[in-house]
Amino acid sequence: MEEITIIVDDKMDGLRIDKALRDKVDLSRTKLQKLIAEGLVCVDDEPVKSNYKVKLDEEITVDLPEEVEYVVRPSKMDLDIVYEDDDIIVLNKEKGMIVHPTASTKELTLVEGVLYHCGKLSDVNGVLRPGVVHRIDKDTTGLIIMAKNNQAHEFLAEQLANHKMSRKYFVLVHGVIGHDHGTIDAPIGRDPYDRQKMAVTDKNSKDSITYFTVIERFENHSLIECSLKTGRTHQIRVHMEYIGFPVVNDPKYSFRKQKGDGQLLHAHQLTFVHPTTEESMTVNADLPEDFKRYLQELREEVGYNE
Repeated sequence: MEEITIIVDDKMDGLRIDKALRDKVDLSRTKLQKLIAEGLVCVDDEPVKSNYKVKLDEEITVDLPEEVEYVVRPSKMDLDIVYEDDDIIVLNKEKGMIVHPTASTKELTLVEGVLYHCGKLSDVNGVLRPGVVHRIDKDTTGLIIMAKNNQAHEFLAEQLANHKMSRKYFVLVHGVIGHDHGTIDAPIGRDPYDRQKMAVTDKNSKDSITYFTVIERFENHSLIECSLKTGRTHQIRVHMEYIGFPVVNDPKYSFRKQKGDGQLLHAHQLTFVHPTTEESMTVNADLPEDFKRYLQELREEVGYNE
């Protein structure tokens, strides 16, 4: 799969994305609209609709799949379902599971298991992202909400865009944080030196705010709870590395010795307004066993148990 990256310039500013791209990529308008509908055109890592108007300095990525198109394969798998009704399903995602496929994905993804279980999901974000309202990283565990129909999807997506959906994470970081609470207000964009990573940067970035509270301190680590005002790619991981307390076992943003696979970051609480009842709901997910074991080892090092 080929990826094309374009930064919005003065001439493109304010144009519909399909029109803005017409002079930048050698594709017909029909092909562009098809890629947009399939969720393969993103602005700052988020898929957009064809009527989206681009803004100066935004980063557009266009994924050009091979001629053989990826087909989402509904597949039976063990799902940890925390809540489900006719409109939504909330799951506790395990480590190592990708949320949705891309044109180059070869392994099964969460949406394929959910699609098998539900039969149908919303198609707002295209054929490769059925039901996906928000994402969490492959090795991040915890809660993710998916929509079964377009009405529910749009209702939830609006909450997310307006910062009305609350997401809280337990995170184990290297280092002992001295203060009990903190706010990290630092813009995040693509790392100018490594396009596979995000970074705190003033270039082609977006405002990013993370709040944290220290839950427990150890000899050389801290357990914190993070909440997000914004939801940028890898936001917690980037922000914690930026202030000098990288997430434990983070293969991308921590240069410390790893002990296990994947970052110790768990989405433990999700609060939202239900799309049909319009009542506030809060769901919780307990820490995974490997996270618990790591904490127990740290407690034993300092001479006390839970």
